[in-house]
Amino acid sequence: MIVLVRGLTGRRKKKKKQAELYKLEVFSKIFVAIINDRKTHSDYCEAAVQMAKVCWPYFDPEYENLSVRINPPRVSVDNTSCNDCTLVKVDSVNKPGILLEVVQVLTDLDFIITKAYVSSDGGWFMDVFHVTDQQGKKITDVKTIDYIERVLGPKGYTTDGMKNCPGKRVGVHSFGNHTAIELIGRDRPGLLSEISAVLANLHFNVTVAEVWTHNRRIACVLYVNDDTTSGAVDDPNRLSIMEEQLKHILRGCEDDDNVARTSFSMGFTHIDRRLHQMLFADRDYEGGGVTTELDYHPPSFKPKITVERCEEKGYSVVTVRCKDRAKLMFDIVCTLTDMQYVVFHANISSNGPHASQEYFIRHMDGCTLDTEGEKERVVKCLEAAIHRRVSEGLSLELCAKDRVGLLSEVTRILRENGLSVRRAGVSTVGEKGVNVFYVRDAYGNPVDAKTIEALRKEIGHTMMLNVKKDPASTKAPEAETSGWAKTSFFFGNLLEKFLA
Repeated sequence: MIVLVRGLTGRRKKKKKQAELYKLEVFSKIFVAIINDRKTHSDYCEAAVQMAKVCWPYFDPEYENLSVRINPPRVSVDNTSCNDCTLVKVDSVNKPGILLEVVQVLTDLDFIITKAYVSSDGGWFMDVFHVTDQQGKKITDVKTIDYIERVLGPKGYTTDGMKNCPGKRVGVHSFGNHTAIELIGRDRPGLLSEISAVLANLHFNVTVAEVWTHNRRIACVLYVNDDTTSGAVDDPNRLSIMEEQLKHILRGCEDDDNVARTSFSMGFTHIDRRLHQMLFADRDYEGGGVTTELDYHPPSFKPKITVERCEEKGYSVVTVRCKDRAKLMFDIVCTLTDMQYVVFHANISSNGPHASQEYFIRHMDGCTLDTEGEKERVVKCLEAAIHRRVSEGLSLELCAKDRVGLLSEVTRILRENGLSVRRAGVSTVGEKGVNVFYVRDAYGNPVDAKTIEALRKEIGHTMMLNVKKDPASTKAPEAETSGWAKTSFFFGNLLEKFLA
């Protein structure tokens, strides 16, 4: 009897293996037939459907969202419980990356998160965020509140819902078709000017761009279109020429191809998160020079990060204390997520200019940070994430009529005046191109007043220029204080001045 059962079991396994081989064989034949006959995509889909009916069992495509449909997220925007801020409460079924999705939505709306309480034990996710706008006021705009409830609500957490969330992606201002370019390499003075000059010479118009530098590395995400068609660039020859020229510029005098990388995409991406991912993959947290970006920061920018073990609950506790700024929580949560850590609980608070953030985490495999090497790596990566967006010193905010070569012209003027771009944001609002540059001189020192006056004389006739210094910088020249209350990419006031 035992022999018979074993024999039946063996035959079942053999039949199952034969079925799998049959599926692969059928699929291969269909694929080869499509190539040889040059059938259309619809022919392929029809054949695949017929094959699926014969070879595979049916699975309901809505099964993935079953838990969300049974227990839909509950989102409330409360303006009555607190006198000085708005409370955004989110309760939903827990899933990987949900905390980052929520924080990303709030930061993309340029909200300031003053406090937050996060709990996601037991398969349920419960968050409370205390938020204000950039002027420290409550969120009272009806359309904004409706947007939050819609995006973070049941429709937003379906597969298609999060794709429709505009966030900080191309499409927010209806740019139309575009090509996304990602660049990463070794930074040097004037590099952004050379990159934009190549794009202008090849007749590409830069509609959106963001540039970060850290530890002598530069990461750029640029969205370009053809200057004649205003559509995406799909000519492989033009893209190949552009890639080769950009790689040549990024390599500089070095022959190693690993020093610089370029990539192209026709889709959407969240710019800030992608920049974090690019620099993290580039291991910018390891430094690499005698003088690094960290040396330019005042002591107040130095974050204090500790990693301890919570024996009672089996968590690793990451505590971050540093100077508060916009999007600080997003940068930290984004980095922890990219490092494959899961945040189970968090307590976020800000006291005046300082922020205190505490995260209870485990690795995705359930393990805690037990070795000193793991703890040191987390500390270094979080320090790098915090410093990538720190904008000490001087910011130059420019607005002009959009045209091909505008970015190339502006960056050329900055380079000729001995200025090095530490961070930059480029946007197109209607027919206006709006650029924000955080600059220092070529040696990393604050910009002197004479250089600023020279800039005003050179570009003041064709562009609206607003100069602003960061309060933490004591060496930068006096600057106009009208316009932005905080250091961030806001273009409303500058556009009003330009259009007046």
